[in-house]
Amino acid sequence: MITEISFVLDGKIVTIDFSKSESVTPTTTVLEYLRMLPNHKGVKEGCAEGDCGACTVVLGELGESNFIGYKAVDSCLIFLPKLHRKQLVTVENLTDRSGGLHPVQSAMVDAGGSQCGFCTPGFVMSLFSLYKNADRPDRSQIDDALTGNLCRCTGYRPIIEAASKACVGKGMDHFNSEEPEITKLLSSIPAGSLTIATERQKYFIPSTLKEALSLKGSYPNAALICGGTDVALRVTKKHELIEEIIDISDVGELDRIVQSKEALSLGSGVPLTKAMPYLEKDFPALHGMLKVFASRQIRNVATFGGNLGTASPIGDTLPVLIAYGASVTLAHSGGTRELPLEKFFVGYRQTARRPEELIVSISIPKMSTRLLVKSYKVSKRKDLDISTLSGGFRLDLNEDSTVKEIVLAYGGMAATTKRAAKAEHFLIGKKWTREEVERAMPLVDNDFTPISDARSGAEFRKVAARNLLLKFWRETSL
Repeated sequence: MITEISFVLDGKIVTIDFSKSESVTPTTTVLEYLRMLPNHKGVKEGCAEGDCGACTVVLGELGESNFIGYKAVDSCLIFLPKLHRKQLVTVENLTDRSGGLHPVQSAMVDAGGSQCGFCTPGFVMSLFSLYKNADRPDRSQIDDALTGNLCRCTGYRPIIEAASKACVGKGMDHFNSEEPEITKLLSSIPAGSLTIATERQKYFIPSTLKEALSLKGSYPNAALICGGTDVALRVTKKHELIEEIIDISDVGELDRIVQSKEALSLGSGVPLTKAMPYLEKDFPALHGMLKVFASRQIRNVATFGGNLGTASPIGDTLPVLIAYGASVTLAHSGGTRELPLEKFFVGYRQTARRPEELIVSISIPKMSTRLLVKSYKVSKRKDLDISTLSGGFRLDLNEDSTVKEIVLAYGGMAATTKRAAKAEHFLIGKKWTREEVERAMPLVDNDFTPISDARSGAEFRKVAARNLLLKFWRETSL
């Protein structure tokens, strides 16, 4: 069995053989690993759940034409095997070979963007990723890049100023001159499937869908990960030993986006940031929801398949995908089947997926321009926060302004994402007026028994759910 991974760090290939190591396991996070090294203490642990950004690093990965693409990630949510055949960049790597500061570092110094300094390396790495991916970014791009980083003392104004000042070099830096060398190193690492086996754990990284389905049939209880941002919390917060993991992030068939006149098909392994440009025109409500989904570090690795597979009743994409009439395709070694998304969720964190099946893709039908779809998220913060409740609504009106069809899908109101069937039934055939909507609002309560928890009380959820329907009417009747 192959028990080792290889990646590039500090300009050279690093190989880790898990069967011989006493300090790391297949579920050791990149953050934990870096903190073990003598010369990579810049990365910090603030929350160990992807909320603070103090652990931000950047991954470089070979793309088309051997071009290296860079993306910021939370190292506290990345298991070591996911570094295989990638370049790991930390704040210590940003200075050039003569010791000169990188433009984003110089800008942070000049703008006074650091006080206590605990969060600074994470901010610098987010700025480095922005520098490599956006020339002369506007304020919204800068804010989005920094959403996943928290600062308790400096404040964000000087950091935003640093971003504006630094990101004007068209991404050119010493990494460009070193790219041929790094490309050669990455290309020298053999591609293909990995089977990492230790005395206590098995970690599989298949490279084809056929192999992934075979593994799922052989290990039906194995934890499935692609981005791993949810499963990683079982390790970092619950200190759980996960004995079997199937990591499908290298399965190319699951990382495909297919457009047709009728629908957009998103592979279950497509990262959210990769999908967003395809959604902005035809599915603006879903695009808008993803803009407030976690942070860029998380969206860079989190996938649609993972968001659906966790079956969280407050999963951000679920209500709006139901409003769009999305369906999910499931596969096993013997074939495939397709289900409407609203029938995919059968209980609290339970789905209709069988143990031997994988989520292969999500299909979103393209709507007529007359259909109105909106998505809403109620949370204590605009960015990087869990929903208190959410809504995904769709409306089709007849020419006389009566309701032909309406979908009112809510998250955070029940054990699963669920439609307000009684309110929908009442509104069918009614005039789309405030008076009729206000009559329907109390009916929303009849379909839900929300709970009180740390985020909100049950009564607030009921009031907010009713008010979202009224807000929907207001925005679609202007």
